[in-house]
Amino acid sequence: MNKNYPFDPVLKRHLFIASGLFLWVFLFLFFTEPLDVSELGFEEKLMYLPVYALVAALGYIMLLPLQSWVYAGNDKNWKIGSELLMLLAFSLVGLLSVRLVYLFVVVPYEPNPYTLIYFITHIYLPALLVVLPIVAVGRYGLGRYLEKKQEEQKITIAGSGNYEGFRLEWKQLIMVTSADNYVEVVYTENNQPKKHLIRNTLSAVASDLPQLLKVHRSFLINPDHYKYVNSENGKWELVMIHDLKCTVSKTHLPEVKAALNFATN
Repeated sequence: MNKNYPFDPVLKRHLFIASGLFLWVFLFLFFTEPLDVSELGFEEKLMYLPVYALVAALGYIMLLPLQSWVYAGNDKNWKIGSELLMLLAFSLVGLLSVRLVYLFVVVPYEPNPYTLIYFITHIYLPALLVVLPIVAVGRYGLGRYLEKKQEEQKITIAGSGNYEGFRLEWKQLIMVTSADNYVEVVYTENNQPKKHLIRNTLSAVASDLPQLLKVHRSFLINPDHYKYVNSENGKWELVMIHDLKCTVSKTHLPEVKAALNFATN
């Protein structure tokens, strides 16, 4: 249950799943004719069946704040258990919503509506077995697509010789520093700074990743994470995100000024 699961946290993209759910539920009810749909005429089907479809789509949308809360509570990691929780919540919300629509929209004056047990076992569960896999596959596909896009955007900080490199997203990388025969990659993960040692030289990393800015013989920075600059007694220091600091040498100061757009006296 602790394994990471493919997941897209962007709520607006889940609206595509809700839209697909609306269409799928409508077509499923229209052609399979549960819920006494066979007794409805064509115009009545067009009147009542979109209500069920809309309820299913809105039920999914209503759960998105819960999804965001669970995601934030897991330090922006999504587990298999989290996904199962969302599917269970969707199933329960769907049962309540569909039952209410059946009682108060489809058969409001029917003296003998289906009992709850019969409704669940003979109508809702068979429908859920058709609808739920579509939701699960849609969510999984959305997560896998995001993972693929993120993987394509990753950069590699190579290790020398047979030593393993390190892959990460550009936006995660804060700086690379020299550490004897190694370089120390400083990056952010789950909004926390972390470090990773790789056997290589700073000059080799600078050659492989020219988008990094050299500010000192021992520092390469990701200029996207620069916050501000400090100057004291003629010495310059850059402050990065998470208040990480690095020295700017006089040799690289003109280039750094131009790249980061700050002035010196």
